[in-house]
Amino acid sequence: MSHQLEKIIGYTFKNPELLTTALTHTSYANESRARVQHNERLEFLGDSVLQIVSADYLFHAYADRPEGDLTRIRASLVSEGALFQFAQEIGLGDYLRLGKGEERCGGRTRPSVVSDAFEALIAALYLDGGMEVARNFILPFITEGKHAEADYKTRLQEIVQQNPEEKLSYVVEQETGPDHDKHFVVAVRFNSDCVARGEGRSKKVAEQHAAREALKLLGVIKER
Repeated sequence: MSHQLEKIIGYTFKNPELLTTALTHTSYANESRARVQHNERLEFLGDSVLQIVSADYLFHAYADRPEGDLTRIRASLVSEGALFQFAQEIGLGDYLRLGKGEERCGGRTRPSVVSDAFEALIAALYLDGGMEVARNFILPFITEGKHAEADYKTRLQEIVQQNPEEKLSYVVEQETGPDHDKHFVVAVRFNSDCVARGEGRSKKVAEQHAAREALKLLGVIKER
């Protein structure tokens, strides 16, 4: 089933064994009669790749934030809960190779198992295609407002509420693509005026991007 996952993530492995290893839990390897590589070493490498990509993104995206803030935001981005959410978006649990015991215990939906596999997948992409391939895979997840510090809609709402005459709303202007690969364009409006637009793979993501663009126009967010 790995080829289907390649379609979902938009990357075809030159060395498919890397993907197979990334999807192999220790329970599967332990129960296999043949020698099978599991994903723990890839998980170790993937964690490091994720850390540097996240740090680089935050350093440039939050040019006015101190080191302490950046450290806290990065921690929320690379937490088990965040990685589990990212993995769920691509249905990663469905493609894991699990031992029978882990399967019975619900390993496909266990956050620790699935988030570790997500890190292993990052490492597999890095080893197969280099840092740019890994970065292109990671960035859409960490830039789509999934962590508390980047809840742009809430920040924008707080600003708009200071002026009772302003009414904030989000309007879907465009929806394209098949069900498994949707693309939305959302406009954020102050009263009836379109202030900014955002795009994303879901309405919520597009709304966050639109809110971020509005905050940039208002001077709240300063990006290089």
